[in-house]
Amino acid sequence: MSNLRHLRVLITGASRGLGREIARVCAQKGASLVLHYGQNHQAMDVLREELGPAVAGSIALDLSSKGAGSKLWAKAREMLPELNGLVNNAAIATPVSFSDEEDGWQDGWSRTLAINLQAPADLCRAAIADFTKTGGGQIINIASRAGQRGDKMDFAAYAASKGGLLALTRTLAKGAATHGVTAYAIAPGWIETDMAPLPGSIRDAAMAETPLGQFAEPKEIAELTAFLLSGTCKSATGATFDVNGASYLR
Repeated sequence: MSNLRHLRVLITGASRGLGREIARVCAQKGASLVLHYGQNHQAMDVLREELGPAVAGSIALDLSSKGAGSKLWAKAREMLPELNGLVNNAAIATPVSFSDEEDGWQDGWSRTLAINLQAPADLCRAAIADFTKTGGGQIINIASRAGQRGDKMDFAAYAASKGGLLALTRTLAKGAATHGVTAYAIAPGWIETDMAPLPGSIRDAAMAETPLGQFAEPKEIAELTAFLLSGTCKSATGATFDVNGASYLR
C-alpha cells in the first residue's frame, strides 16, 4: 500500500466519477487534498464531508475560461501551501460534428481544447514553477485511449485534446526531470462511471471490442494514480499507462 502522507495534491474534476474515486483513494492513503469541481456544489459538499480533514479546501471554477488553470493553481496554493502533486482529471467529451455550422464547430473545438488541454497545460506550467523551488513533485495527466487510436468523427476534438495531453506529458517528463519533477499519463478506455454507455447496442459494441469482457472500475485507475503519485517508480516518468481491458495494445 502506497503511503501518501508526504503529498499535498490538487485534483481537478473531483466531484464525480473518476475524480471522486481518485480523491477517496488518495485521502485513504494519507494525502492532503485540494479538490476542484465545476458546478456540482452538492456533490462536492458530500465528498468533503466523507473525506473530512484530508480536504484542505475545494474550488469551483470553469476551466474553459481564459487563464483558468493558472488561477486554479494559485487558489489551491493559498489553501494548501507547497503543493507537490497534481492530477489533471477534469475533461469533457462533447460531440462536435463536421457538419455543424461554423460557429458551433468553432465553439465546440475551442471549449474542448480549453478544458482538456489548455487548462491542464497551464496547471502543469504553474506546478513546475513551484516544484522546482520545493524539491520536485508528481504530475498525473488522465488522458484517453482515444488520444492514441483516434475516435469517432464527432469526437475528433476530444481525441485531439487527449493526444495533445499525452505529448505534453512526455515533454514535461523529458524537460523537467532534472528539477525533480515526474510526469505520467494514464489512458483509460471505457470506465464504469456515469459517462459509460448505458445497456444497449452501443455498450454491447464497446464490450465486444474489450477482450477482458469488462470496463475498468474507477478504483483501478485511482489506485494506479496513487501509486504513481507516491514516487515509488520515478523511472517510469514519461510513460503512458493503458487501462483498457486489452482493447488497444501498443
